[in-house]
Amino acid sequence: MELTLKRASEKDAGLIWRMQIESFAQMYERYRDDQTSPAKEPIDKVIARLRQPYTYYYLIETGGETAGAIRVVDFREEGNPKRISPLFILPGFRNHGLAQAAIRAVERIHGQDNWALDTIAQEEGNCRLYEKMGYRQTGKTEAINDSMTLVFYEKK
Repeated sequence: MELTLKRASEKDAGLIWRMQIESFAQMYERYRDDQTSPAKEPIDKVIARLRQPYTYYYLIETGGETAGAIRVVDFREEGNPKRISPLFILPGFRNHGLAQAAIRAVERIHGQDNWALDTIAQEEGNCRLYEKMGYRQTGKTEAINDSMTLVFYEKK
């Protein structure tokens, strides 16, 4: 599938928020993570991120439709890693390579190295995606609840 990234603005907050809820709903049901799940965030949190000078939200578009979004935190400071948080693809657009293409696209925009992210260790598909894209586990983990642990990645 062909992919285009479109830089989001504050006017896109509602769209991002709705897509985020839909995209993370299954994971929320699986892990019941009220603490960190994007499916449980209020829209105010999305708006606050969009207002941050170091946040770059991109809408992921394919075939004239919005398929998801990716947020990059980039302080543009030497030694400070860029961060992907979150990346999500709507259920109807999954398994077409859009997440890989979105990662490649933001790396072209923000630079190929010095990246960080975290994902759910129990979500093997997510872990495979990031490892396929050159990210390596740091060894750091954080238990969120009895069934969910975050695993941290970096790409040097």
